[in-house]
Amino acid sequence: MRNNAWLDRRMDVIWQKLMPEVERKNNVVILFKGKWKNKFAHIKLLGDGSTEIAINSLFRFPDVPDFILDTTIAHELVHYMHGFQSPHLQQFKYPHMGGIVEKEMKKRGFGFLLSLEKDWVKDHWRKLYTLLL
Repeated sequence: MRNNAWLDRRMDVIWQKLMPEVERKNNVVILFKGKWKNKFAHIKLLGDGSTEIAINSLFRFPDVPDFILDTTIAHELVHYMHGFQSPHLQQFKYPHMGGIVEKEMKKRGFGFLLSLEKDWVKDHWRKLYTLLL
C-alpha cells in the first residue's frame, strides 16, 4: 500500500518532470488525508509558512491507478507554481480561472493523463469510492 514517504518521492519526480524551473520557495509537505467523494486533493498554506498538499486517503489503495495520483499531484503543483497557497507571486485571480490548471498541465505533457483521468473517474470512481469506505 502507498504511504506518505511514497507520496513524497512521487511528488519529487513529478516536480522534476513537470516544472523543474519552479523554485521550491518553502517546505512542501504532501500526505494522505481525508476520504472525500468529490475532492481528490487540496493545497493550503500552513501557519509556519509551509505548504501542505493533502491527497485523498482512498488513493492509498492499489485499485486507484498511479496516473490518478500523478495527475492529482501535478494539479496541486500547478496551483503552487501559480502562487496559490505558496510563496510564489499569485498569477491569476482565481485558481481555476479559464481552465488555467488544465492548460498548464497539457502544455507540460500531461494531456494524455488528463484524458485517462477523466475516463477513469467517469467509469470507476463512484463504484470504487463505495467499495473502499
